[in-house]
Amino acid sequence: MDAGFDQVKTSDFDYPLPDSLIAQHPPVERDAGRMLVLDPVADRLEHATVRDLPRFLARADLLVLNDTRVLPARLRGVRAGGGEAEVLLLRSVQDGWWEALVRPGRKLKPGSTVQVGGSALQVEIGGGDDDGTRLVRLSGVQRPLDEVHRVGEMPTPPYIRERLTDADRYQTVYAREEGSAAAPTAGLHFTQRLLDAVRARGVAIEFVTLHVGLDTFRPVQEADPAEHRMHREAFVLAPSVVEAVERTRDRGGRVVAVGTTTVRVLETCATDTGTVRAGQGWSDLFIRPGFRFRVVDGLLTNFHLPQSTLLMLVSAFAGRERILQAYREAIRDDYRFYSFGDCMLITSRARV
Repeated sequence: MDAGFDQVKTSDFDYPLPDSLIAQHPPVERDAGRMLVLDPVADRLEHATVRDLPRFLARADLLVLNDTRVLPARLRGVRAGGGEAEVLLLRSVQDGWWEALVRPGRKLKPGSTVQVGGSALQVEIGGGDDDGTRLVRLSGVQRPLDEVHRVGEMPTPPYIRERLTDADRYQTVYAREEGSAAAPTAGLHFTQRLLDAVRARGVAIEFVTLHVGLDTFRPVQEADPAEHRMHREAFVLAPSVVEAVERTRDRGGRVVAVGTTTVRVLETCATDTGTVRAGQGWSDLFIRPGFRFRVVDGLLTNFHLPQSTLLMLVSAFAGRERILQAYREAIRDDYRFYSFGDCMLITSRARV
C-alpha cells in the first residue's frame, strides 16, 4: 500500500525519462494520440488510442472538462539599460497589476522596466513573493490587454524547445474563459468529432473552469511535499455541474475528469456525500497520496514531470507504485510525454 501524507517524500516521485520521448510538437491530428488505460482495481494495463475513449465510458457516466483559455502571456523585450528580458503573466491582480515570472530576476529590480519588442507596451517591475513571483504593471498603451494579445507568445513549457507555429494547438477546441498561463493539456486531445462520439455513447459532458498557474511550470523543490506551497488558481463551478454530478450519482455512473485541473476544481468543491457545491474562488488544494477523493471516479491525464504536484495527484488517485509501473511501460513502448504527448486513462480510483 502506498504511503500516506506523513510518509511520502518528493524523491518518491522521480523516474528516468529519455529526452527523445519529450514531445516537442502536437500530433498532426489532436485525437490521434495513444492512450494507456490503467484499471487500478484489476491492476491491469491496456494499450489504446484517444479515439477509443468512448468505448471505455458507460452511458451513465459524466465527463467533465476544463474550459479555460490560455492567454498569450509570454512577453519578450529589453530592460532599461539594455539586455534581453522576459515576462510571463500568470494572473491579473488589480488596477493593471499582474502576478508574473520575470527573467533575469536578479537584474529586474523593483522599479525597473521592460520595453516589449515590436510594441509601445511597457512592463514596470514591482516587488516579489516567496514563491518567486513578482508584481508587474502594464502601461504605455491605452488597452494593454489587447496589446498582449497582439505581441504576446503562447507560454509553452521550457521543455518544449521547438517554436509553436500554430498557437491554436495550445488551446483546447472548447476553450472559452481566458485566464490561464498554461493549457489544460489532457484536453488538447479532444476534437469536436471525439466530443460528438462521447455524447453519442450517451455520456453527459459538463465544463468547469480553472485557470492554470505556476505549479504547472515547476517541480516541487522541498524534500517533504507537505512544505510545498501551492500557487492559488481561480476556478468556477456552475450549478449545471452540480446537477449533472447528482444525476450521475443517482444512476450509478462515474464522474470522469479530463485533466488534473478538473480534478482540483471538483475536489475543491466536494461535499462529504460525493456531490459538489457551485461557486467560484481560489483553490490551493494540494492532492497527494493520502488524499480522500470524494467526487472524481475516473481520470484522463497526460504523462507528467517527475517530482511534480501533477504526478503526485495521479499517484494519489491510482497508487504511486501503479503509476510508476505504468510510466515504465509507457517508456518501454515509446509513448510521447508531457504537454504535447500521449495520455493515460485511469478508469477508477484505487482501492485504499
